[in-house]
Amino acid sequence: MTTLGLLFVGAVLFVNGAWFLGAISAREAGVFNLFVGAIQVVLPTLAVVAADGDLGGVFGAGSSYLFGLTYLYVGVNNLMGNDGRGLGWYSLFVSAMAIVFGVFSFSADPVFGVIWFVWAVMWLLFFLILAVGKTSLMSFTGWLILVGSHLTATIPALLIWRGNWPTSTSAALWAVVIAVALLVLSAVAARVLPSLPAPASALQSVPAAAAPEAA
Repeated sequence: MTTLGLLFVGAVLFVNGAWFLGAISAREAGVFNLFVGAIQVVLPTLAVVAADGDLGGVFGAGSSYLFGLTYLYVGVNNLMGNDGRGLGWYSLFVSAMAIVFGVFSFSADPVFGVIWFVWAVMWLLFFLILAVGKTSLMSFTGWLILVGSHLTATIPALLIWRGNWPTSTSAALWAVVIAVALLVLSAVAARVLPSLPAPASALQSVPAAAAPEAA
């Protein structure tokens, strides 16, 4: 994933966190998801072409498609009013692949390996909400991606851009501590902080079968 792409992953996760918490409408989030999804498809495609058949380059760029297609899927669903079940099942695939990419990352960049695992948790939550109907997880997921957007994407993009990205084992241990703290903080925020009034379309992409639990 390019540094520019990573920066906008942070932006779209932040917007989606606000959507999950009811701060903005599904349609507004959908438009921005389309913008970022397009970036996350165009940039890796250019990287694949530049790789000229090199499998390492192709595979590295291909990881960006996991996210780019997610955001395009979210954008289309939100603007067309689809129930989101298909996106939920796709998110399960992304979650599994994030674990794979995380394992592959540990040898060269253990800190980013931890980040991949955090993304795996996020996309697993998308699966549970959209495909299984666990809408009780909306608030926790909203806080997780709202705060986690900066910890897993925005700040890493800025550090990589400035040439200050750490790859040591000690830095990876600190990344684990921060990841656990993020999960705890999100759980506390979901329980303690009052929910924002959700727009009428805030749950547009949540399956209708989940409506009883949402109530």
